[in-house]
Amino acid sequence: MVKNIFLLLLLVPVLCFAQRTQRIKGTIVDKESKTPLIGVTVSISNITPSMGTVSDADGKYTIENVPVGKYTLSITYLGYQSVTLNDILVTSAKEVIVPVEMEESAVKMKEITVSRKREHINEMAVVSTKTFDVQETERYAGSRSDPARMASNFAGTQGGDDSRNDIIIRGNSPQGVLWRMEGIDIPNPNHFSIAGTTGGPVCMINSKTLANSDFFMSAFPGEYGNAIGGVFDVKLRNGNNDRHEFTGQFGFLGTELAAEGPISRKKGSSYMFLYRYSTLAIFQGLNIKIGTSSVPNYQDATFKVNLPIGKKSNLAFFGIGGLSNIDLVVSTLTKKSEELYGEDDRDQYFVSNTGVVGATFSHTFNQNTYTKFSIAQTANDIYSRHEYVYRDPATYLTDSLKHILGYKFFTGSTAAHWYMNKKLSARQTLRVGIINNYYNLNFVDSSRQYPPARQDWQHRENFKGSTDLAQVYVQYKYRPSDKLTLTGGLHAQYLTHNSSSAIEPRLGMRWALDENNIITAGYGLHSQMQPLYIYFAHDTGSPSSVMKNYDIGFTRSHHLVAGYDHVISNDVRIRFEAYYQYLFDVPIETRAGASYSVLNQGTGYSRYFPDTLKNLGTGYNYGIEFTLEKKFSHHYYVLFTGSLFDSKAMGNDGVYRNTDYNTRYAVNVLGGYEKKIGKYGTLITGVKVTFIGGKLYSPVDTAASNVYGDAIIIDSLRNTLQFTPYFRTDLKVGARFNSKKVTHEIGLDLVNIFNTKNILSQSYSYGLYQQTGQPFYYQYQLGFLPIFYYRIDFGTKRHTETTK
Repeated sequence: MVKNIFLLLLLVPVLCFAQRTQRIKGTIVDKESKTPLIGVTVSISNITPSMGTVSDADGKYTIENVPVGKYTLSITYLGYQSVTLNDILVTSAKEVIVPVEMEESAVKMKEITVSRKREHINEMAVVSTKTFDVQETERYAGSRSDPARMASNFAGTQGGDDSRNDIIIRGNSPQGVLWRMEGIDIPNPNHFSIAGTTGGPVCMINSKTLANSDFFMSAFPGEYGNAIGGVFDVKLRNGNNDRHEFTGQFGFLGTELAAEGPISRKKGSSYMFLYRYSTLAIFQGLNIKIGTSSVPNYQDATFKVNLPIGKKSNLAFFGIGGLSNIDLVVSTLTKKSEELYGEDDRDQYFVSNTGVVGATFSHTFNQNTYTKFSIAQTANDIYSRHEYVYRDPATYLTDSLKHILGYKFFTGSTAAHWYMNKKLSARQTLRVGIINNYYNLNFVDSSRQYPPARQDWQHRENFKGSTDLAQVYVQYKYRPSDKLTLTGGLHAQYLTHNSSSAIEPRLGMRWALDENNIITAGYGLHSQMQPLYIYFAHDTGSPSSVMKNYDIGFTRSHHLVAGYDHVISNDVRIRFEAYYQYLFDVPIETRAGASYSVLNQGTGYSRYFPDTLKNLGTGYNYGIEFTLEKKFSHHYYVLFTGSLFDSKAMGNDGVYRNTDYNTRYAVNVLGGYEKKIGKYGTLITGVKVTFIGGKLYSPVDTAASNVYGDAIIIDSLRNTLQFTPYFRTDLKVGARFNSKKVTHEIGLDLVNIFNTKNILSQSYSYGLYQQTGQPFYYQYQLGFLPIFYYRIDFGTKRHTETTK
């Protein structure tokens, strides 16, 4: 297959007498006040002869006729810290839009010549923050253009489950991660989402629609609440406001069509739209294994319309939505399959639909003050039906089916976020804001799963109503000098249905000892409400109005973190970060001897209905992380990330045990090399090696499980067993060709090239027990999987070209 792809590449014409060029453009603003900066010098530092320009009265700049290739932009301005942006990709098809924010010098004397890489987008972030650079992370082999899987390459984060993209940060449950888009807290943005989780098999957020975004791992600024693990604050990019541009992509994971362009060139308004549809069914027809016996169907769309209003105001509309369904049908099997991700004793029909539609309005009052207001309607609708399969023990053929589970969960939210930012001086910035999420809920759940002989229905959830989470925050930044930045803030939140409340202080420090050495430190108190369906569940023998966990409070966590950055050269840097997190007020089951903690909840494809809970549990995470990063230059890049950590939780029995995520260590080694093919082509290669401690699991009380019909773990031995370590190697090969107005890109991601057999889980099957007397079996992760894509980018003529 790889050989055929390279034969195809040789047929693509790459030589032409005309020079392939493109323009680089953008807007430059003050980082704190968002006001445009006039007369900023923008130059390309690695081209001969030199090319550059200065920003105009609106802060806009344009560099024309830049040859295709990769470049470094240098941005300098009197009284501001200069900015260096590396690895700017210029192709023939699309204009390169590079917005820039510059930070004013705390001591206004002269132009500051110390250049600073763009470390984060949020001006209040100083510690445990990683900029999600879309172009940079798209190089990573095995990431499948999925922002969550890309983030798992950062130090302190890990995946280790090929079937899902859950983000496990420093031993915390993925349930503790907050997703935010355009200032709005959004529901789980993944297809096939399960209540109480933040991950899934396929992310609806497509990296092609994103601007650079912030990924927070600890002690995040005051504007972020309702999260104890981390925050992924994604920004949608604006479309090109000068010409129409288009993208088409066909690949293993979907067929995509994207468009962007101006609505009014005079006013600078633009649109951006992308649609994707699953194409996995095609490959099932070709007998290409995709890691599961059932084909997932999904489609999603993203849009943003940006409408400047004069020079001081801006109105934007945005949205993202996804539809997904899958039928995991095992009743048609004539023998047992090891490829199943679902349970092997039932047919499962699952539907999950998610949508977010919103608007933002921003206004600049003067050169020091601006405000922004965001409002959106979100919705997440989940439906599932299970039918138990009775089989003939001798032939494995299906005898009959029994409907055993049905549920429908709807969660809607009217969300709003307002803040005002005031630049008090070059040294001081103040931000205040209000966030409100009004939840409209409709939860229905009925089960007669266990024991298998049960005929009567047990109703676990029947709630229709609402609740509201209100949040306020204040954040202050003080820079006594260009080398030292201090931040402080307060965040408060209140949940209306049970009056849970929290006030949380936040502190941060960034101290540049010199140009090459930086020390960071931070503290934060963070709180998070429980998955909403937990509050409104009731015992099966009680009326639906008697909700056993209605009054459960927030889970809370102290975060302490310190870091050290050392710049070895312009392209190479190392980073150490150490942290300690103490979690308290953790919901645990109150029954005697229970080891259950909510800290172990948040992954997988099943919901969990705990017994009566109380906020009496505790837990802790601590560890150290290391990053060695060689930025892309001289045709290659290298990234090494490693973490050593410990993660424990205590249940009602008073014993600290390993959490489900305490794999102890995680290592990623990534690298890539690019080489020119002819004059306008580029060969793209990349490799990734992942090594993670084995998944933890608990021994099962076999006798009790056989009576009940489902796995019942031995509480006192929770997470005392461990699978072999997870190991996977991915390889990426591809090529990019620039014709005069069109760019072609073809690639192949070879996931798990050594076909390593990693264990996903040990599962219990009552049906297997009935047939063989042995109820346990292993489920395995993905084997070798080739993922290919072909992408074409092109655009219409520029307005100036058309009118000539």
